[in-house]
Amino acid sequence: MSWWSNRYGEFLSWRVRHIKERTFILILSLLVGIVTGLAGVFLKNSVHYTHQFFTERLQVDSGSLLFFIYPFIGIWLTSLFVRYFVREDISHGVTKVLYAISRQNSIIKPHNNYSSMIASTITIGFGGSVGTEATIVLTGASIGSNLARFFRMNYKVMTLMIGCGAAGAIAGIFKAPIAGIVFTLEVLMLDLTMASLVPLMISAISSYVIVYFLMGEGVVLEFAVHEHFALANVPYYILLGVFCGLVSVYFIRTNIRIEKFITGIKNQFKRILIGGALLGLLIYIFPPLYGEGYTSLEALLTDNADTLLNNTYFFDFRDYAWIVLVYVVGLVFIKVVATALTNGSGGVGGVFAPSLFTGGVTGFLIASLINMTGIVSVPVSYFVLAGMAGVMSGVMNSPLTAMFLIAEITGGYSLLVPLMITSITSHLTGRGMEPYSIYARRLAMKGDLITHNKDKAVLTLMKLNKVIETDLKTVSVDGTLGDLVKKVSRSSRNIFPVIDQNNALLGIVLLDDIRKIMFNQDLYETTFVRDFMTTPPTVVDVNDPMDLVMKKFEDTGAWNLPVIQDGKYIGFVSKAKIFNTYRRVLQHFSDE
Repeated sequence: MSWWSNRYGEFLSWRVRHIKERTFILILSLLVGIVTGLAGVFLKNSVHYTHQFFTERLQVDSGSLLFFIYPFIGIWLTSLFVRYFVREDISHGVTKVLYAISRQNSIIKPHNNYSSMIASTITIGFGGSVGTEATIVLTGASIGSNLARFFRMNYKVMTLMIGCGAAGAIAGIFKAPIAGIVFTLEVLMLDLTMASLVPLMISAISSYVIVYFLMGEGVVLEFAVHEHFALANVPYYILLGVFCGLVSVYFIRTNIRIEKFITGIKNQFKRILIGGALLGLLIYIFPPLYGEGYTSLEALLTDNADTLLNNTYFFDFRDYAWIVLVYVVGLVFIKVVATALTNGSGGVGGVFAPSLFTGGVTGFLIASLINMTGIVSVPVSYFVLAGMAGVMSGVMNSPLTAMFLIAEITGGYSLLVPLMITSITSHLTGRGMEPYSIYARRLAMKGDLITHNKDKAVLTLMKLNKVIETDLKTVSVDGTLGDLVKKVSRSSRNIFPVIDQNNALLGIVLLDDIRKIMFNQDLYETTFVRDFMTTPPTVVDVNDPMDLVMKKFEDTGAWNLPVIQDGKYIGFVSKAKIFNTYRRVLQHFSDE
């Protein structure tokens, strides 16, 4: 061990002496991209072959109880793996990455390099209705974070490497390098400069090349757009965007509520039993919910919507267009329920693929309804693609990512305009009701979210317990003026917290309020603290986020506020000290 430590230290010293930091960051970003690309290939193949193994022998023309059994087994096995091997919650990969950046100094535990891939393979391979994308984003971010830690890089470089890992993950798993970079900009990154953009590009391209070399084309969807869109259809794309925005709001709220309900079941066995049974029932009725759902999207894109009724008891009705449409309506609303049940009951996966699935089905539904009117004929496949971009834009609060992703994975750059229209319309429609993405909503509720607003980001990085001042002299509520004057003589502050015997804050005494009487010795034994103490304008709880603390300062106009914990006084926080700390954090946050 000593030998290894010595060689390791010598290598780090050699690197510092011979390789400039900017150059080493580029090398590190290349390494992150290559490793993340290999991880993406492993994950895609493992999920694909597991899924194929369990479904290739099923009868197309009838339902199967195996669609009920498989997801339940998958969730059970995943829960066992997480509980006994990982021993830490690894669901909601993108949310975990955001939390690591904001609250864990960009440190992600090493087991995330592989644990979420194993768990996701079990979950999705057995039919869990989630996607692999959040999993590979967490894996890529973990690879970036741990490689940066291995080479003892600072917080800023670690955060950049997390972004490189995420960009490489999306670039590789979707074969979409531009979307990978844009995803990192929109969802993860804080304050990107041109110097940071180059490493992101290197990671995205290197991951893309690795995946392309090992897997070829058609990583997700095999569909090519050859025709230009008709300008006359613009109003219908706007209409689709509005529907996608409403669906995305439903998606976010339903997902949060159902997960909250399922995770509220404290007994793990009961949670797996209830969640797994409900999920199995939904997939038994709606087999397209099985797994990621890309096969169903390909069917919609190639005008084979009737194949959605394969493996169901509705197989004989596949030639009835209205029955197919009713079935599709069910898929729009049920997919998010299946996703929430999967994650809530113990499965591991993301909402990337489910949002694309829901969007594609929504686009197909809207296009079919428009065509049924006979007023105009719109291309169904184009609306499927636009719908995918629309719902993804609303759910992830990332219109640029949605637009470029769909364009890249389909080669449909001729559809950039309708994709842009649908994405932006959906984003604007949904944002008015849900300001946060599905990834950020939980963190925002806890005050742990770093945003693209630098002021808010810096405040999030600041910790209240680092700015609490404990050098103020406390006085008893039963103390006399004489007792107070003795405290004043030994204090350099002009505020004196008043507490009782249980250390509960009762009020404060300001030096200015007693200045006229503090030298009148006749009052020393007859005047008590309770006679001239005042109530502070408000108090700060030790768990309050910094943006709330600053709002309290703004609302009250105070420069100093008391801090309490469980009703007990622990100190004061001053606006001046917060500003000083803010400047130091901002400098650390922004320096190149």
